Amino acid sequence: MRRSRLKHSFTRRQFTVGGALAGVVAAIGCRGVKGANWEFLSDAHARILAALCDEIIPGDEFPSASQAGAVNYIDRQLARHYQRHQSAYRHGLDAADEMSRKRFGMSFADASASHRLQITLDLEKDKRAFFELVREHTMEGYYGSPRHGGNRDAVSWRMLGLDEPPLRGRAQYDLRKGTGA
Repeated sequence: MRRSRLKHSFTRRQFTVGGALAGVVAAIGCRGVKGANWEFLSDAHARILAALCDEIIPGDEFPSASQAGAVNYIDRQLARHYQRHQSAYRHGLDAADEMSRKRFGMSFADASASHRLQITLDLEKDKRAFFELVREHTMEGYYGSPRHGGNRDAVSWRMLGLDEPPLRGRAQYDLRKGTGA
């Protein structure tokens, strides 16, 4: 392998532009490449997460988790309140995709329904902490308030037969009820 030495003198402007570009690349690299429609997730991770969420809450006569906005909810929360879980999501989603590629030769998001189920069961067994985190967040996104990015069009509330959405914020309780007062 031949080494070459760069013999070039930079102008101050070239040096400054190069430094600025290096800073941008470093910032993107540290933060991860996010997708155009996502606050935290990359497009690839969003596709994997959507497939995983749909294994947890599949569609039937009601929309699946991803159709109801669970991925939007998780993405929004990972950019805000669940920042501490960002690394777990990156590593976990990469692990799910790697398992699928090794076992079936394709991305988890592109695998057949039966292959995705097999990988999901393996994740539940081998990466339990990550699977439980995704399961919990998927449920929050599916059944929670639409104001948080999930439960699109209050679909889960309609599925449960709720006529009106629950109160936003704290419920008002009458502490005298049931006390005999």
